[in-house]
Amino acid sequence: MNPNAQSYNLAFVFPGQGSQSIGMLAALAETHPTVEHTFAQASEALGFDLWNLVANGPETDLNQTRNTQPAMLAAGVAAWRVWCETTTIRPAWMAGHSLGEYTALVCSGALNFQDAIKLVAERGRLMQEAVPAGEGAMAAILGLEDHQVVNTCAEVANGEIVAAANFNAPGQVVIAGAAAAVDRAIDALKGLGAKRALKLPVSVPSHCGLMEAASGQLAALLENTALDMPAMTLIHNADVKSHGSPEVIRYALKEQLFKPVRWVESVKFMHEQGVTAFVECGPGKVLLGLNKRIAPDAAHLAVYDPDTLANVVEQLNG
Repeated sequence: MNPNAQSYNLAFVFPGQGSQSIGMLAALAETHPTVEHTFAQASEALGFDLWNLVANGPETDLNQTRNTQPAMLAAGVAAWRVWCETTTIRPAWMAGHSLGEYTALVCSGALNFQDAIKLVAERGRLMQEAVPAGEGAMAAILGLEDHQVVNTCAEVANGEIVAAANFNAPGQVVIAGAAAAVDRAIDALKGLGAKRALKLPVSVPSHCGLMEAASGQLAALLENTALDMPAMTLIHNADVKSHGSPEVIRYALKEQLFKPVRWVESVKFMHEQGVTAFVECGPGKVLLGLNKRIAPDAAHLAVYDPDTLANVVEQLNG
């Protein structure tokens, strides 16, 4: 493949919050100095040692939203930079799950890395401040149809906010909202036959109406952030579309904060356009598992350590 040529049947996808762990990318950092260099750039933007936090914890600090978001962004960008150093294969498509959409924007050349680090740290702070601790909740619902989850949330809201927040895979929806309303929805969905209805260990109810006020503050930050045209076709969570205009990208990012992540539709759309291989770039294998269920006849790979890196290069060159 010619240098920088894009493979139309290849998509890179980037994970969001929930995939972080102490020691993530440690093995890749041992063989590729780019990883720690990337985190050094992030640390400079933040004013504290992000790599030390990722490498050594404590886990409670890493899991604070204002730290998790820049940590996952830096990790995804580091893995992408290592990929670019290793091979000339480039995807024609990109997407990211929630926070991962910002990683995709950086890796597609639309957003400056250090600008993005500052932006997502502020995004995390705004999200955390939008809902006092304990007042919001999220829960994973397994084994029901999407419409059952959507309709039940509407039925039990009783004037509070509870709604589908992530359409992650067939039969897997995450709901978010006011803690009491989420509890009511869990009980009702169990009554409908949900295989599991489990509260998630998060303090911020993302992608629901409780984030609408924070989205206005985020929009003001986005107005002061430079954006360019992505070099790849980048599919956004909120509307399952690609956008070439910086103003429309800003609007999509604002909407993303309080609207659901339409991940199933995003992966299906790329697959229908001819994508036959999806590579999760960054820590963990959360999207790998989801994507296999959404597009079972495509190839699903992940890059997060030297072995997986070598495997994906071999598979795509094969």
